[in-house]
Amino acid sequence: MEPVRSASRDGDEIGGGPSAAAATLLPESPAGQLRKPQAPSRPAPPTEADEHLRVRLGLQRRASSNVRRHVVRSARRLSVLFLADLTAVCGVDLLLRAIRDGGILGDRVAALAVAAFPSGAITSPPYLVALFLTLFITGNYGTGDQRRSPRRLFGAAWLAALLQVWTAVWSTGFGLGALQYFCTAAVVWNALLLDRLTVDRIVAWLSPPDSHAARTVFVGPAEDCREAAAHPAFRGGGEYAQKGFLDLRSPAAPDAVGAIGDLPRLLHDAHVEAVVVCGYLPDRELQDVVNISLAAGCQLLSVPRSIEVAGVHPSLVWRRGRPLMELTAPKLQGHQLALKRAVDIAGATVGLVVLSPLLALVALAVALDSPGPVFFRQERIGVGGRRFRVWKFRTMQHGASDSSHRDLVTRMLAGDEEGTRQTGADGREVFKLVNDPRVTRLGALLRRTSLDELPQLINVLTGEMSLVGPRPPVPYEFEAYDHWQFDRLQVRPGITGLWQVSGRNLLSYRQMCELDVEYVRRWSVGLDLRILCRTIPVVLFNSGRAA
Repeated sequence: MEPVRSASRDGDEIGGGPSAAAATLLPESPAGQLRKPQAPSRPAPPTEADEHLRVRLGLQRRASSNVRRHVVRSARRLSVLFLADLTAVCGVDLLLRAIRDGGILGDRVAALAVAAFPSGAITSPPYLVALFLTLFITGNYGTGDQRRSPRRLFGAAWLAALLQVWTAVWSTGFGLGALQYFCTAAVVWNALLLDRLTVDRIVAWLSPPDSHAARTVFVGPAEDCREAAAHPAFRGGGEYAQKGFLDLRSPAAPDAVGAIGDLPRLLHDAHVEAVVVCGYLPDRELQDVVNISLAAGCQLLSVPRSIEVAGVHPSLVWRRGRPLMELTAPKLQGHQLALKRAVDIAGATVGLVVLSPLLALVALAVALDSPGPVFFRQERIGVGGRRFRVWKFRTMQHGASDSSHRDLVTRMLAGDEEGTRQTGADGREVFKLVNDPRVTRLGALLRRTSLDELPQLINVLTGEMSLVGPRPPVPYEFEAYDHWQFDRLQVRPGITGLWQVSGRNLLSYRQMCELDVEYVRRWSVGLDLRILCRTIPVVLFNSGRAA
């Protein structure tokens, strides 16, 4: 076998002919004369093995550059977040000083600020050190969505406050000073939330799109690569700049940049920094992708399709030295159910007491507007498929048929979005009955303001509904469900929910069901509180086009 020759100075060529500067001994002829020198042979053209070796060695040389770019990107993210957090904390301190000292909101608010917030506590070195240390420990400077997690930010703000409270309690005992730090933690938490929600937009506005994004290639079956590339996690303006995908199958799809065997060449020529494995790859192909990507110093990500479709939470567990991926369904259990139920009871009780004058006024108006009962009792489907009767103020003529609504829902369930899309009074398209003759004049107002839903607080008290949850379907909806839509019935239906604050009648029936299923999978106390807060402006401005 011919030995591999040394690389050239710039490292771009492997192999080649003998050096032109090398001395050549010319043998003598039998007559003692030198033979005529022969012309030097031309270098042999590079073979496929030479090209493969050139690419692989080029990837190894570029690995250190890719690693440096990943480190620079992480340092940039950390510095931007640190400066943004510091700006937010200092901004809160300046605002409190202005309120407390200057009285920009009046003397009464200034007095409350003096009592609630200790002077200079937010920008004191001990508190700042404690805050940024806890932000780092709780993962708020990590990658991905961790840095935007309200729960992590809440934990960091309150842990920093507890460190200050411990010092205050140790020196002076538990009193007003300790309580002031808890007020400070609440304000700082809200400032950090606002900071993290806006910092990405500000950075995107100041710097060109994809200027700091990692050049990314997708590997796997074509349909899985297209689906992953279309996801918001990889779309433009984020952390990843797409450079195409390599198809697992051969010949590759027309829109692919090559087949999976072209991965080394693509990583080398396109200076790729991140590789995303999509869908299922056989063991041998997966091992090659892993080896090549890591040798090139690329970030290696995986989008396991089976986990995404199943809607479960993966967690890594070890059994006798073997790693296993445990897939668990996100359900409300134990203390979570008890906490949600406690919030429901407290909220419904307070709501009925506070709103009782309004409820009485609406009931009187319904009785005077049109003949019939004040309340409308309709059968709905609740958690686990249990049937119950929902309480609502009557908004239609008494005894009106539901055939038109039944026909609309049937066509929606069949996927007829074009036929069920109608034009509202403001010209916008909605998925609901428009100009329904069954609705009374007062009923239209009640629907537009969602006041007809308030009696459902009774259903919340009796345990049939929750303040926040999926919309309860009527029986003929339930009977036509596809298998995935039954996930909506894992929790109690709610008076308001993710669908109501995300567009309501502006969304199709399928989109409504998808939002309800997403709520079931993402449930948390924080999500319920955010939905309740977002419900108020939706109701006031009718942004969901309730009527």
